[in-house]
Amino acid sequence: MPFAPVAFPSHLLFPLASSLLYVAAALSLKRASEHGTGVWRATFVMNFVVAACFSVMLLGPAGPGPRPLWQPAVIGALFMAGQALTMVALNRGDVSVATPVMGTKVVFVALFVTLVAGDRMTADYWLSAAASAAGVGLLHVGGAGKGHHHVLLTVAASLAAAMCYALFDVLVRKWAGAWGVGRLLPAIMGCAAVMSLALRPLFEGPITTIPRPARGPLLLGSVFLGLQALFLVRTLGLYPDTTRINVVYNSRGLWSVLAVWLVGHWWGNTERHAGRSAFGWRLAGAALLLAAIVVAVVRPIEGAAE
Repeated sequence: MPFAPVAFPSHLLFPLASSLLYVAAALSLKRASEHGTGVWRATFVMNFVVAACFSVMLLGPAGPGPRPLWQPAVIGALFMAGQALTMVALNRGDVSVATPVMGTKVVFVALFVTLVAGDRMTADYWLSAAASAAGVGLLHVGGAGKGHHHVLLTVAASLAAAMCYALFDVLVRKWAGAWGVGRLLPAIMGCAAVMSLALRPLFEGPITTIPRPARGPLLLGSVFLGLQALFLVRTLGLYPDTTRINVVYNSRGLWSVLAVWLVGHWWGNTERHAGRSAFGWRLAGAALLLAAIVVAVVRPIEGAAE
């Protein structure tokens, strides 16, 4: 029996690019943190750089917005809450616990798309979302090690962060039509930047005292973070394909493993020395991620001969 031709939607190339940029951002920001940026100062800088990246969208078509002004404020608050919860998880616990738990975002996206956006999710989408989340977990379980700190708090904060980011994605998709993505997205990130002023009492010191060796990696990582967010969120606003977009974006777990093992030493990263067992677990996770992406994005073309 001949194979039916398949279609790979071109808009999924944007979350794929975002996943690669995210890894570059993470390595740069990790390098900056090792030079003493501080969690909350780095978050503040990142929020304003991300807002600046999204402001370029104001130069495009105006769209029908603005509509209810509370909508970008709500989504911006979700973005800020997700970042704050992520910082709590990473600051109080281990990355090897927090990161795989936050990979469950794709499952929450599938759930919220059904509950909030009213879409009917087919079985292959649910399978793809679950496999993607499981793959992210396997990518990191090999490096979990012993002696985790504040495990319950880390898991709870990471799950809450994943839920915030998932609801963020779904509400962008739900409200972008009334606003136009060229107005809604800059408004969201502008709100998040303004809200980040509330972090000032938590700063590890004045912004001007960030160590000089940390400034370059912090700025570079923030720009990469802003660009990947721009590609991802703009795609979410333009295409009603939230679950598949997030499944493809979840491939950042795969790229992070490859980057750490192949070029991580360029950033002074030492995770490549985690050992053969860790690499085996992460290869298993990578295989699950690839399977999830194939299930999600490769669709038979309607009317193809069987």
